[in-house]
Amino acid sequence: MIAFDLRHAIRGGVISGLLGLVSGPLMAQDSDASLRLSIAREVGQSRALSSFYKDRDFDPIWIGGDADDTRRREALLNVLAQAADHALPQERYKQDLIASQLRTARTPSQLAKLEAQMSASFLAYARDVQSGVLVPTRVHPGIKREAPRRNPIKTLSAFEQSSPRAFLDQLPPQTAEYARLMHAKFEMEETVARGGWGPSVEAEKMEAGSAGAEVRALKTKLVALGYMRRVANDRFDGATRDAVVAFQADHGLAQDGVVGPGTLAELNRTAEERLQQIIVAMERERWLNRPLGQRHIRVNLTDFTAKIIDNGKVTFETRSVIGKSRLDHQSPEFSDVMEFMVVNPTWNVPRSITTKEYLPQLQRNPNAVPHLQLIDNSGQPVSRQAVNFRAYNARNFPFRLKEPPSQGNALGLVKFMFPNKYNIYLHDTPSKSLFARETRAYSHGCIRLGDPFDFAYALLAPQTDDPQALFKKRLNTRRENTIMLDTPVPVHLIYRTAFTQPEGRTQFRRDVYERDARVFRALEIAGVTTLSADG
Repeated sequence: MIAFDLRHAIRGGVISGLLGLVSGPLMAQDSDASLRLSIAREVGQSRALSSFYKDRDFDPIWIGGDADDTRRREALLNVLAQAADHALPQERYKQDLIASQLRTARTPSQLAKLEAQMSASFLAYARDVQSGVLVPTRVHPGIKREAPRRNPIKTLSAFEQSSPRAFLDQLPPQTAEYARLMHAKFEMEETVARGGWGPSVEAEKMEAGSAGAEVRALKTKLVALGYMRRVANDRFDGATRDAVVAFQADHGLAQDGVVGPGTLAELNRTAEERLQQIIVAMERERWLNRPLGQRHIRVNLTDFTAKIIDNGKVTFETRSVIGKSRLDHQSPEFSDVMEFMVVNPTWNVPRSITTKEYLPQLQRNPNAVPHLQLIDNSGQPVSRQAVNFRAYNARNFPFRLKEPPSQGNALGLVKFMFPNKYNIYLHDTPSKSLFARETRAYSHGCIRLGDPFDFAYALLAPQTDDPQALFKKRLNTRRENTIMLDTPVPVHLIYRTAFTQPEGRTQFRRDVYERDARVFRALEIAGVTTLSADG
C-alpha cells in the first residue's frame, strides 16, 4: 500500500483506484525483446526519453515486477495526486490515462505505452514543481528571468538511481518561503471555501471619530480578516485605528490609521484574489529555485524596498523608487552580480532619454537643461551654439549628453553596478522627497535607494574595518572613482505581491505593473485552478 495523506489523495482523484495495481507485477518478463522494441518505438519522438532508454537498452523503470519499480510507481502516483497542492496543472500529468493503462495494460505494446507515459508525466511534473510551469520571458516583456531548467535525461537517471520518495520530495524549492507560501495557500483555500471575508465595505473615508453603519461594516471586515475582536459598537475608536494600522502595515500602505480609497481597495480584495496572488508567488519562487548566495541583495519591486540578506536574514533594508508604470520605463526582473560601486558618478544619459525627452527641449531652446554637457562621438564637448538641433531627429541625432559629478547629479553621489544588458543599476538620487510616498514608481527603470550611503557601508563592511571612512575618503575627492567589492554580491530584482515572514501574517502588495495578473492568466491557460478539494 502507498502511504499518503487522504486529503491529498482525494484532491488527486486517482490513487484510490490504483492501490491494488501499483504493488503487483505488471509484466511477466521484463527482459522480453518485444517489450524493449515497443518501448523504443514509444519513446522515439522524445529526444530525452529516447536517449535515456537507449542508454539502458530500453529496459523499463516503472512496469517491472521488482520492488524498485513498485516503489517508483507508488512514489510517482503519490506526488501526482498532490500536484494541486503546489498549484500545478493537475491534468497535465495524465493521471486518468495512467490509471486506465494500469488497469488494462498487458501486451508488450500496452505496457510500453504505460512506461513511456509514466516517464513523460514524471518529467513534466519534475520540471514544473522544480522550476515553474511557465517560461517566464514569454509571459511579460518586463520579466527577463530565466527559469533554472534541469537536464531531463540527468533528472531521469538520478531518479532511477535514488530513493524515489526522497528524490521527489526534494524537487520543489526547499526554501522556508516556499513552505510558508504553501501553508498560506491551504489556509486561503479554506477561507474561500467558507465564503471569504464577507461583503465589501462601502465608504469614502473613515478615521478616528467616525461612526455609523460604515464603521460597523469596517469592523466586521477587520474581525473577519483577523485584525480585531468583535465589539458591539459603531465607533471608530482606538482599537479600530490600531487594527487599521496593522492592516496597512501588512499591505504596504501608509500607516496613518485613516481608511481612504487606497486602504478601502485593499480591504475589499476577495479571498479568491489573495489566493491568486499566493499561487503566482509560488510559481515565482520556483523560478528562483537555485542558490541565491549566502549574501545577496533582494529588490522587491512591488514592496519598494532593497534588502541585503546574509545567511537567510535581512541585515540591511532601505526604501527604493522603481521605474514608472509605463511599459518602457518599468524596472525589469532578473538576477546578476554586483561587482563595484562608483562614487561621484557621471550620468551618461541613455540615448532613449536623450532623444525622447531632452532633444525636443533643445530644439525649442538650445540652452535648455544647462547641467548636461553635449558630447560628440569622440567624447569631446560640443558648443550648443554650433549645433542646429532642429536639423536632427531621434534616429540621426549624433551627440550624447552627460552630467558631471555633483550634488544635483541625477544619480546622486553613488551608484552600485552589476553590469547587465538592460543598463539597470542601484543609485542615489537628489529627489529625496519621493521616498516618503506610499507608491514609489517614478524612475526610468533603475532603482533609487533611500539610504545609499548606509547601503554602501553595509556592502563594504566585510572588506574593511572602517567602511564609512573608506567611502567618505573617495567621496571627498569630488571626482568619479570606483570601489571594487572584494567579493561580488548576487543581486535579485524580484516582483512579489505576496510574500511571507518567519512570524506574522502573509504580506500582500499591489500589482503595480499588472504583471501578476498576466502570470495568473498564463497559469490558468496552462491548467492551474483555484478550486479547493471540494470544488
